[in-house]
Amino acid sequence: MNKFDVKSLIPHGTAVVIFLVVTLIFFMPLMQGKKLAPHDVGTWQGAAKEIVDYREKHDAEPLWTNSMFSGMPAYQISTVYTSNIFTYIIFALNFALRPANYLFLYLIGFYIMLLAFRVDPWLAIAGALAFGFSSYFLIILEAGHNTKASAIAFMPPIVAGVILSFRGKYLLGGALMAFFLSLELKSNHLQITYYLLFILLIFGFLELISAVKEKRLAPFLKSLGVLVIAALLAVGSNITSMWVTYDYGKYTTRGVSELTFDKENKTTGLDKSYITGWSYGIAETMTLLIPNFMGGASSGELSTNSETYEYFKKQAGAVNAKKIIKQLPMYWGTQPGQSGPVYVGAIVCFLFVLGLFIVKGRMKWWLLSATILGITLAWGKNFMPLTDFFVDYFPGYDKFRSVSMTLVIAEFTMPLLAFLALSKLFDREEDQPGSLLKALKYSFFIVGGITLLYTLIPSLFNDFIGANDAQIESRGYPILAIQADRESMLRSDAFRSLIFISLTLGVLWMFIRNKLKKEYCFIALSLLILVDLWGVNKRYLNESDFIAEKKTMIPYQVTPANLSILGTELQLDQNIQNTINEYVIKLEAKKNSISRRLGGITQEEMLDIQFRSLNEHTNFRVMNLAVSTFNDVSTSYYHKSIGGYHGAKLKRYQELIEFQIGKNNMNVLNMLNTKYFIVKGQDNQQLAQTNAGALGNAWFVNEIKIVANPDSEITALSNFNPAVEAIVDKRHESEINKLSSIKLDSTASITLSSYEPNHLVYDSKANEEQLAVFSEIYYEDGWNAYIDSRPVSHFSVNYVLRAMIIPAGEHLIEFKFEPSSYSTGEKLSLLFSFLLFGLVAAAVYTELKASATEALLSEENQ
Repeated sequence: MNKFDVKSLIPHGTAVVIFLVVTLIFFMPLMQGKKLAPHDVGTWQGAAKEIVDYREKHDAEPLWTNSMFSGMPAYQISTVYTSNIFTYIIFALNFALRPANYLFLYLIGFYIMLLAFRVDPWLAIAGALAFGFSSYFLIILEAGHNTKASAIAFMPPIVAGVILSFRGKYLLGGALMAFFLSLELKSNHLQITYYLLFILLIFGFLELISAVKEKRLAPFLKSLGVLVIAALLAVGSNITSMWVTYDYGKYTTRGVSELTFDKENKTTGLDKSYITGWSYGIAETMTLLIPNFMGGASSGELSTNSETYEYFKKQAGAVNAKKIIKQLPMYWGTQPGQSGPVYVGAIVCFLFVLGLFIVKGRMKWWLLSATILGITLAWGKNFMPLTDFFVDYFPGYDKFRSVSMTLVIAEFTMPLLAFLALSKLFDREEDQPGSLLKALKYSFFIVGGITLLYTLIPSLFNDFIGANDAQIESRGYPILAIQADRESMLRSDAFRSLIFISLTLGVLWMFIRNKLKKEYCFIALSLLILVDLWGVNKRYLNESDFIAEKKTMIPYQVTPANLSILGTELQLDQNIQNTINEYVIKLEAKKNSISRRLGGITQEEMLDIQFRSLNEHTNFRVMNLAVSTFNDVSTSYYHKSIGGYHGAKLKRYQELIEFQIGKNNMNVLNMLNTKYFIVKGQDNQQLAQTNAGALGNAWFVNEIKIVANPDSEITALSNFNPAVEAIVDKRHESEINKLSSIKLDSTASITLSSYEPNHLVYDSKANEEQLAVFSEIYYEDGWNAYIDSRPVSHFSVNYVLRAMIIPAGEHLIEFKFEPSSYSTGEKLSLLFSFLLFGLVAAAVYTELKASATEALLSEENQ
């Protein structure tokens, strides 16, 4: 009987326990019943409210929502792809203690990857801590960038699969890569996946060169073939989301504009100014080593020892001064703002440079090349020759904004090279201790020297003057005192980094000199790394970011304006009240069915029922001028909004905002059925105003103006009467030619009789053939039109709306959102999911069989 070596599992079990413990301690407020309330999660709740409500009621996906920007696909807001089995794995991973689970995934993923690189498991624990606690990875959790965090967490095990495959573990490597790549794609943050592809392409290129030189092209091609098949299975399991995203992307701000204005700033995707809006400063790259090199976060906190505190203490008293210094404009880098610096750790930077000395061959050049690429691409507008090259020649690069995000490449490659260096050092692959000590000395002189220099001369190449300092000073801030405190912050953090580098140097020197055992070195390094990164992370994600769970239930408090609109509509439509009554009965029955009664319906639950019922029966729009209309989703939580916030809104709608809505064109707002405006009243209270000019859900027009192109179409909206006239691009002239004639019929009517976000029903009555304009956003990939259940064509008018020729008589008109990419994709996704799981099962079986055979041979040899 074969014996299983239980001892081999001890380091792995210990790693899991350590990762769980540090995760739970870091997120201790979650254990106390509190919740993190990040801005972007609240944003998602507002954007997704109609979608989630529809899903709950119908147990189906609407795929479209009218809650933002007058209507848009729901693909990139909230869509559940039920045929993809990995959807349920993601649900399971996100089940408890979110967002703490992402930190645990960071740690376990990097640990798995280091094992694939044959790093000692005990050393791999320290490496995982170095990666997982990189500051950006925790800062994005505070901001609520959960999909980004999930995508980052799955990067290391994907690379692990690639490494195993190229080391001859074809099946295991392919299965590991396919499994985690499927989870990566399911996370649906393609920008992170795109940067991962850069890392893998550089690795693959260097592997190919090595294979050709060493005449081992056959194994290389075999590994590549396995990985391609694995990637296809991962893509196949996620085919629905990728397919609909591809279709949708063509029509969004990340697609090609049909307008010819401002050509110099245009790309095949986002405008260059938008792509490079968040560009890391060249000097700002020093935050990788010294966290407060550029002042930290845009809104930072100072101590009572600061010069700024002394200033405000004299001006406003000690009590007020302590409040003021908690939120000060300390950041002075080139970005519009930031929540915190990208800090990989002083120890990691030191060990990364050490790796450049002692790690040999293509592994070093791979990780160094990728690091340089990630850093220089993050410079964006500060290094336009490289940015222009990638925007112009790398497919898809112009679809992504915030180029500073490419620093995730460096945050991945730097700790990896650092711990490959440590693995080499602890395995004593260098025969001469003198060679290691020399490399250690040079690394300390370089990295430690930089921190010493800035400790002594923090003003070196720095003036501590930010681009917005004049504006800050005009608001009453003592800018000279703030600049002095920025200098002090840099000096303090430079000295802090020097201390951690020096302590790490001491640990490694003692090991090389045989004065400290390897096991104790592992423990010491783990603690040093954890203390270093923990302290910086707690500056940006700490107990003050957590609130009572009850406060997170409703992200946006109802305003008097919301209540005013609700009250007005309740008087106009009895069906709303009927639906409210139905929901109340269901909720009461649900509460009564629980053995311990939960009590009556709360005020919050009643408000949710009322607004949900309102939105199920009405389809007017609201423009909220009391907030940043196109960067705020609070209105979308309660109403169908003209505005909202999303990184990939429809391009034509964005252009409508820029050319017409932003200029307060009431004709355009009327055609969008803007029934209410919300404005600020006294004491900044939000008030609702009714717009009598709103045109309703649909209407007939008797004038048609055909224009030459999109430029002419959007310009024509500046001066037209949408109640009687339709502006039509010449490309749709064939549709207009189908009209036998167009006559004004004063008795004609068209009204919305039933509303669902993906199914609109109208009743039409007219004595003559008519051209109807619908106050709905035109989107050709999915919306189908029907008259009396017969498919008919419809087309675009007024740059963003739909139009249709309606025959004389009484008719039932329907619009149904039925994207074929979704229905076909779901069938393919299910098939590929099963195939992928089959691959994983085969790999596990093969590995277990190989282990059993190896154990048997070992017993026979004994």
